Amino acid sequence: MADRFANVRRITALDPERDAQEILRISTAYEFPWDYLRALEFALFRTYCVPSVSALLAATGEFERRPQKRYDDTALLMAELVDHGYDSARGKEALRVINRLHGRYDIAAADMRYVLSTFIYDPIEWISAYGWRDLTDHERQAAFHFYRAVGARMGIRGIPDSYEAFLAFKRDYEAEHFTYADSNRQIGQYTLDLFCSWYPAWTRPAVSLAVRSLLEPPMLAAVGFTPPPRWIGALTRLGLRIRARVVRHLPPREVPRLTNDPGNRTYPGYPGSLSPSDLGAP
Repeated sequence: MADRFANVRRITALDPERDAQEILRISTAYEFPWDYLRALEFALFRTYCVPSVSALLAATGEFERRPQKRYDDTALLMAELVDHGYDSARGKEALRVINRLHGRYDIAAADMRYVLSTFIYDPIEWISAYGWRDLTDHERQAAFHFYRAVGARMGIRGIPDSYEAFLAFKRDYEAEHFTYADSNRQIGQYTLDLFCSWYPAWTRPAVSLAVRSLLEPPMLAAVGFTPPPRWIGALTRLGLRIRARVVRHLPPREVPRLTNDPGNRTYPGYPGSLSPSDLGAP
């Protein structure tokens, strides 16, 4: 078998601030592509626990009318930044699209900071629990430096200047703002229905239970979802840990998986002839 830990040695030889984009690209595209995607899917539910965020999402109507496109646009725009770098031609184009979409609305700076924080810490927490190996400190710090730089280019004010301070902000924000609202439930249900739609109809009740079983109690309460039986959560987490043990013994990935994700349903074959400017609501 090829060296399963060659990328770890490559990552630790880099500087987590100066080489943040390269480290995050290796970690996301080669080491944990499935885990990063799943973690950010569950991070969506975390943002829906904030009424000011969910109310804005409900007002756009995108989750009601085009949930798959809304999901794919977000995933691909963020993947463009990681794949090519925020200062590359495609990265700058993706940032222009992101800033255009956000610029239509009056969004509180704290809400923007919070949503940005989920891109850093939710994958870290997911991989800590279900990854085939632990993240290195270089990978954790690189995620912070990368998304802090992205936030600066999005004009997000008041981003903390250290990994620990931003994590403390995230936890304090959740303790203060996670509360039930009808818009939380509405957007959460649209997203849950979308996730279930990816699987055969006869499996969807089980998928719904599995997804809800991985949401923390404060999230379930804020979104208004009924908690599933505890054994569902135990079984789901066991399955994820078994998967991690299997992946640990697989050969290392040789083909990166980011903007070329075959799971994208709205833009088959992306990027192909498409560019970041083709993404997002018109």
